[in-house]
Amino acid sequence: MPRSDDLAEIIIGCKKGDAACFTRLLDIYASRCYGYFYRLTGNKTVSDDLLSELFVKLTEKIGSYKGGSFESWLFRIASNIFHDYLRSKHRRQKLLEAQKTQLDTETVEQKFSDGEMIDRLQVRLQRLDADARQLIMLRFYSDLSFKEIARMRREPIGTALSKLHRGLKKLRELMET
Repeated sequence: MPRSDDLAEIIIGCKKGDAACFTRLLDIYASRCYGYFYRLTGNKTVSDDLLSELFVKLTEKIGSYKGGSFESWLFRIASNIFHDYLRSKHRRQKLLEAQKTQLDTETVEQKFSDGEMIDRLQVRLQRLDADARQLIMLRFYSDLSFKEIARMRREPIGTALSKLHRGLKKLRELMET
């Protein structure tokens, strides 16, 4: 572990874009951060990926470090990356479970084969305006919450909800034709 004066010099060099300083910072923290991720995930590949993401974020965000405990700052970023990973993993699992449930259950009144229904849905989705189509995809295929969608689109949550509702209503009408 470097002295605080040495670490301060390294950080200043990193803020200036000095590659040698970034290398020194990686040498100092890579094993600790990898260990942190590995203890959380129990998976070497995922830990490697999260570590890589951490150091990419570090190069992007080093300018926002304003002092205080560098380790706390670094591990806060690592923690955020891990939580993002968990949310992503949870979304993938929910999507897979929903697809499995959909495959396991058959509708009583099935007018079309599954393939035909998917084809019809895809054609009808293309008839919607781009905004409605994007909202439906974000909500039901990307499994984003209304709050996440509103934040991403930089609009009030009520606006996103009403646009999505109108889009779904239009899609239902199109599917009935």
